Amino acid sequence: MTGSAPAERHSSAPPARPSRPPDGFRESAARGTLVVARTDLHDLVCAVLRGATLHAWAAAQPGAQAMQGRDTAWATRLPNGPEVVVRHSRHGGLLAPLTRDLFLAPTRAPRELEVSLRLRAVGVSTPDVLAYAVYTAAGPLCRADVVTARVHGVALPAAWASAVDPAQRQAVAEAVGGLLSSLRDARAHHPDLNARNVLIAPTGNGPTAWVLDVDRVQFGRSASDAAARNAGRLAHSLAQLRDEGALDLDAAAWRQIAGRAGLARTVGSALDGRSE
Repeated sequence: MTGSAPAERHSSAPPARPSRPPDGFRESAARGTLVVARTDLHDLVCAVLRGATLHAWAAAQPGAQAMQGRDTAWATRLPNGPEVVVRHSRHGGLLAPLTRDLFLAPTRAPRELEVSLRLRAVGVSTPDVLAYAVYTAAGPLCRADVVTARVHGVALPAAWASAVDPAQRQAVAEAVGGLLSSLRDARAHHPDLNARNVLIAPTGNGPTAWVLDVDRVQFGRSASDAAARNAGRLAHSLAQLRDEGALDLDAAAWRQIAGRAGLARTVGSALDGRSE
């Protein structure tokens, strides 16, 4: 399998260690690479790292599935282990062409693990972070790969497009509203809560919405402030897609989402500019 997997070799000095890994995780360092992985998966992760980065290993696996985002992530399976998605960390924004995939040690990977555990502990649906690897590049600069448990679903725009009747669309709207509600209860603000960072996955009780890319999530705001910011960011993203002709979600559908999240009285419809 071929792809855009970065495979730059790293220096021999291990990167700076973050704070002690969370309970249930194990840390090791060798040949310029720091690995933190769930204890039961640690040896599997270290084994696939021999001679390659995690991202390069995943891209080369037979049957690996490319998943598009800021960069190509690869869905595969650890040897004798679970299905995973391996993502190479990259910057976004205007400076992305300059900063590319280089981060100051210890990169954002440790925080992504910490935030994921905290969100899941309070009932927010976000994929399990199973492991990460940080590779020394030069001086204090590092690169990182993050391994998450695979959730079988599709991004919100695709889920909405494939919902062929009002009942299905209502179920998707309810799922997204439920996600916003759980983020509000966690007092978690996701600065990049765009439509493609919401994954819709089927369950026996209907669809569930999962939030992705949580490394920049912030805690400590009031529940109402976090809720308004999350809803405003997501509504802005949905409106952009609608204006581009890539999504037919309208203001009535947004009011379903906001109502399920308990926001109908405080958040206007960013999809048509009218306040509630």
